[in-house]
Amino acid sequence: MLYQKLTRYLDTLYLAGGVLGAAALIAILFLIVLQMFARWFGWDADLIKGAPDYAGYCMAAASFLSFAYALNKGAHIRVTLLLSAMGRYRYYGELWCFAIAGAAATYLAYYAIKATYWSHKLNDISQGQDATPLWIPQLTMCVGSVLLAICFWDNFVRLLVNRDHGIQAESVASH
Repeated sequence: MLYQKLTRYLDTLYLAGGVLGAAALIAILFLIVLQMFARWFGWDADLIKGAPDYAGYCMAAASFLSFAYALNKGAHIRVTLLLSAMGRYRYYGELWCFAIAGAAATYLAYYAIKATYWSHKLNDISQGQDATPLWIPQLTMCVGSVLLAICFWDNFVRLLVNRDHGIQAESVASH
């Protein structure tokens, strides 16, 4: 019962990351359209100062925040061909893949958090017109990489407990 609640909670968390990633894509669209209108109508360039920089921050946010959701839906490139060829040893291959990917994602999350901490501590400011403190856009990288690490370990544990991972794509052949 507790395991099922935790699984539903984590799936909701991954969905929230995907929704925030989609919102970041919409923000990119808004910023680009706003720049187009500014050029067409000859508006003051200071009105949208730093819009290209903010679009770049939103692109990073869209990517990182969506990683866990994409993994859970089977949208990431996986080694399914190799795993299918493993036959009855596929389970062990999947365990190995999730363990390695979980370790790599945890490593990424640790250093993303560390880099953001130091950006904040050193008051690192972007080089663009916006002069944004870099720790602010880097927070989305931290959240996304932590979500991805949690998702890999979640799928690893699901595979250990249920002998089936939590990836829900129809394209992923189940065993």
